[in-house]
Amino acid sequence: MTGNWSGFEAYMKAMMEKEAIPGAAVAVSLRGETVYQQGFGVRNMETGEPVTPDTVFGIASVTKSFTALAIMQLAEEGKLSLDDPVTKHLPEFTLRTSGGMQSEGIRVRHLLSHTAGVPPMRRREELRQFTEHLDYLANEEIELLGAPGDYFSYCNDTFLLLGAIIERLTCRPFRTAITERILEPLQMQRSTFSLDELAAWDNVSVPYVKRGGTRTLDEVPWPRLGNYEAGGGIRSTVRDLLKYGQIYLDEAEPSNDRPVARSESLRQMREPIHRIGRNVFYGCALRVTPDYSGVTLVEHGGGQPGVSSYFGFVPERGLVATVLTNVANVPANELWLAAVNTALGFPLEQKSSVEPTYEASPEELRRLTGAYRSAEGGSVDIVLEGNSSVAVIDGKALALRASDERTLVIADSGYPIRFFFEDEPQAWAAFYGSRMLRRVNE
Repeated sequence: MTGNWSGFEAYMKAMMEKEAIPGAAVAVSLRGETVYQQGFGVRNMETGEPVTPDTVFGIASVTKSFTALAIMQLAEEGKLSLDDPVTKHLPEFTLRTSGGMQSEGIRVRHLLSHTAGVPPMRRREELRQFTEHLDYLANEEIELLGAPGDYFSYCNDTFLLLGAIIERLTCRPFRTAITERILEPLQMQRSTFSLDELAAWDNVSVPYVKRGGTRTLDEVPWPRLGNYEAGGGIRSTVRDLLKYGQIYLDEAEPSNDRPVARSESLRQMREPIHRIGRNVFYGCALRVTPDYSGVTLVEHGGGQPGVSSYFGFVPERGLVATVLTNVANVPANELWLAAVNTALGFPLEQKSSVEPTYEASPEELRRLTGAYRSAEGGSVDIVLEGNSSVAVIDGKALALRASDERTLVIADSGYPIRFFFEDEPQAWAAFYGSRMLRRVNE
């Protein structure tokens, strides 16, 4: 076994105590061999049943790369191109914008990379047919962020259109298509979209959320996601996700001896499309850090009620790692990176990106103040307290520091909030949580 895993386990236990995480599972493989797998804590606080590497958790938006992979398969089959207009496959697709009905210029590639220009929208989890969601997009008035390709902003309501395209081109229900094309060939036998199937399995985690920002945990039901399952509906295990990650390293041998996808398609998924941070890019449903101490980090996280997940790989080292937890809004990304660092022999708490220090003037700070909102529910308030900026997020006041004239950093976590300007002296949008939030007058 490589790495100082006893040090990692001490770190995990300390983080779980700090963040009030009931249960977590971690698994790491190097060049196809599992070098670490471990359950921590409990999957059910009432019964005290422990987490194991076979415990099923939600994986939330880690699901997005499965959907993207199915799109790449269809491209290999000649059924679509990433540069196809979305309307080629969904002729009824249109957006009701403040400037009129619009769909021109939005291509399949923009859906995959969250660069269609559509802001985060009001969630409609009761919609269970993709045709209903196409109607929703045609009737819900939105203000576009910009032209396709101008901005990156998470938008689950346009990403799920990939599920509609998959249904149209395979003539199969979306979840059936993903199951038949990816889960079954990779023998991911503890992975499912079905809550009915989940209810019949043993060793399944109970989902929890923190009550009102406190450490008190409340049990919640698994969310019924409707069409959003195209971007967040898989429940799985860390062992199954190692099987999945292996295909990106060109070393998987599916049960039918046919590759799930060609290596060039898999490489294309991790090619940078849009810069989303100082040294971080987004590809096709995967985040990419091109130079992390000489290697590439390819990763994606997810969050839902009862889920904080993280998955990724390091192609140069043949490494796959995944972390799953059963509580929302905890830093699974930090746990994941600690596992990666341990496997690679890097310092345990080394960060993938560190924002510099910048002395912002009072005028520069004033330009960033304001209330930033999205229809999806995202909310960040930037206020001045004396000569310092504070962010109010989820009712918590968080101290900030500047890293340049357009970026504030949450002091405790090092997480950046980036601001965008047009002609006005004040920022029109803040980029936080992978989403563009517009400045509003309140």
